Amino acid sequence: MGNGHIARARAMSQHLKKESFQVDYLFSGRAFSKYFDMESFGQYQMRRGLSFSTNRGQVSYAKTLLHNNMFQFYLDVNCLDLSGYDLVLHDFEPVSAWAARRQNIPSISLCHQNAFRYKVPQKEVSWFDKVILRYFTPANHYLGLHWHHFEQPILPPIVQKGLLPKCEEPFFLVYLPFESLQDIKGLLSRFSNQSFLCYHPDIMKAHSVNNIQWCPPSFDAFKRDLSCCQGVIANGGFELASEALLFGKKLLLKPLSGQFEQVSNVATLEAMGLASSMEILDPSIVRLWLDKPQNSRIYYPDVAKEIVSWIKHGDWDDKHSLVERLWQQVDFPVVTHHSTPSSISFL
Repeated sequence: MGNGHIARARAMSQHLKKESFQVDYLFSGRAFSKYFDMESFGQYQMRRGLSFSTNRGQVSYAKTLLHNNMFQFYLDVNCLDLSGYDLVLHDFEPVSAWAARRQNIPSISLCHQNAFRYKVPQKEVSWFDKVILRYFTPANHYLGLHWHHFEQPILPPIVQKGLLPKCEEPFFLVYLPFESLQDIKGLLSRFSNQSFLCYHPDIMKAHSVNNIQWCPPSFDAFKRDLSCCQGVIANGGFELASEALLFGKKLLLKPLSGQFEQVSNVATLEAMGLASSMEILDPSIVRLWLDKPQNSRIYYPDVAKEIVSWIKHGDWDDKHSLVERLWQQVDFPVVTHHSTPSSISFL
């Protein structure tokens, strides 16, 4: 699971606890040593699961085939005993999803990927992508998340509100986990008059080199720096962009090549006037973006709280009232518009 999926689980966990739900957590899709700041999930479980492998900003299908072990996935699904549970709630996590299907346990799929089941902007989607969306995490009920409703029964992003603290020195936040450190350094070192704070999974210890401060993964520190920064340079993940929009941070996004969700995300935000994009780590685009003004804040409601209340109510076939209630609370900035370029299709 990516950090965005875990961030949503963290937001949901707070409200599930308040409503006295008894919850066990299971995570998959990354090396066990790569999980961090997981205290809020108690004695959580881990499985190998399934995931894409990348190489210097691109999906590597050869590495993906070698990395994923379908036999282990089969064992994990069949050995996961769900007999003591009333509901499985999963965020694009396939082990628990398929185990729930196999054992006839009611399940709800809650993730950004579910938005692509509806007529929302999509770009560079292949038949294989459509198969993944349909079969990767089966469920009885689907809740999709997106930055705009696009007149579809989907929900706003799950983001945790926070105050904007005063920051002593200006800097730009960089989170490009699919790019190599060497490539990132080569890009940022060109702008010696700007300060960059770069988080990356390959950094083990915080240190500074010239105008770049390198930081290891950290939930609390990253959240603090996101609220303080002048802008964000990132890949095209959904959750980080959602949090940046909530804080009113300008965005420069470089989607993971070969990953249609990220390509669609970036194209959608650019069409809405909420982000700039680059296909490669392009210093000329960075130079222009650095001089752009900040975004206006988008005030999303407490979506996690409303979803937990909806789950507790138990009428899971009716999500339209939930959808309408949440979007009525969203305040979009004036710059946002809904026209999309011809390269984006509504499928």
